[in-house]
Amino acid sequence: MAARGGGERRPRGVNKGRRAGLRRSGKLGAGGGSGGGGSGAQLTRTGLLRMALGGGAADPLLPAEERRAPFVLRALRIGLVVCLYWFTSITMVFLNKYLLDSPSLRLDAPLFVTFFQCAMTAALCAGLSLGAACGAPCAGLPALRLDLKVSRSVLPLSVVFIGMVTFNNLCLKHVGVAFYNVGRSLTTVFNVLLSYLLLKQTTSLYALLACGVIIGGFWLGVDQEGAEGTLSWAGIFFGILASLCVSLNAIYTKKVLPVVDGSIWHLTFYNNLNACVLFFPLMMMLGEFHTLYHFDKLGNPTFWGMMTLGGVFGFAIGYVTGLQIKFTSPLTHNVSGTAKACAQTVLAVIYFEETKSFLWWTSNLMVLGGSFAYTWVKGLEMRKVEEDPNLKSSEKNETGV
Repeated sequence: MAARGGGERRPRGVNKGRRAGLRRSGKLGAGGGSGGGGSGAQLTRTGLLRMALGGGAADPLLPAEERRAPFVLRALRIGLVVCLYWFTSITMVFLNKYLLDSPSLRLDAPLFVTFFQCAMTAALCAGLSLGAACGAPCAGLPALRLDLKVSRSVLPLSVVFIGMVTFNNLCLKHVGVAFYNVGRSLTTVFNVLLSYLLLKQTTSLYALLACGVIIGGFWLGVDQEGAEGTLSWAGIFFGILASLCVSLNAIYTKKVLPVVDGSIWHLTFYNNLNACVLFFPLMMMLGEFHTLYHFDKLGNPTFWGMMTLGGVFGFAIGYVTGLQIKFTSPLTHNVSGTAKACAQTVLAVIYFEETKSFLWWTSNLMVLGGSFAYTWVKGLEMRKVEEDPNLKSSEKNETGV
């Protein structure tokens, strides 16, 4: 076949037919160039855009039937999954804000709220696995069997997990939903710091610059919250601790997964079951049982309905997160999470009828922009390593986390 720049020129219709046939057979990439070329394949602007928006659907490593799925059907499926993730995540934040800091509820027991959600998650895991033994619709779920040895092995992760969910809820209790994203925005920064301290992995200059933008947005947001008289240093402190625990949770999850044979389902069950046990002494030390005893809505069905709903959404967020990654890609999932945080901030400002300054909005845009830039840079670095095997040994340690 002649080169594109010279030689015999074929009729346009013939070229279209050949390219369509190659695309159906998986030999032609989604960007229009050859998808079966060597490791030096060039990342064109169109290819990058398709990689981000189309996720793994155009990846030649996926099954052929997935690659051959009609574009409209694939786009519709991805859109539904992303909408489900957004709805579940945003609804859970607003539900938790109501349970933790509602003037009408007046319940000062954040650990109990978190404990109840962990108990609901563990119970739903056990219930659905029990249903798997009875057949559809739970037939695809693995069976659960309590093993104390496995539970002890998962315990270090459970301690970090307790810190993550508790500090997240304590941050949300002390800051507004609109500022919640900025208050716990340092997760990416801690990812870079811990990957160097614990895993000895370095980070590229562009990724470090993105982290600098996030830190700048965080401090500007703190300054603007103080200028508006709504700053809570307790909320900022808990937000920083939550960001640290989120990073540690990712690292410990990778270390503990082999204990449960790589099963996220089993890890979720053991993690939440351990958390339920560990929460009891913490609630006792902080006097939350006394608070619950004097709580005037303890027998109110509406209260327990909201608690149950919060527990269901707490369980569902793990499932829809995995679903979004499955139907898109980790890169697209992070981009979606950043866009979701932006939408959540706008909804919170509208719902609570708040008025924010230009610099306050600038701080949010800096955090969101820095997070998006970091995700994009890491995605390009990972794709570069995957496409050029010669770089795996020399540059793998430079891509960081």
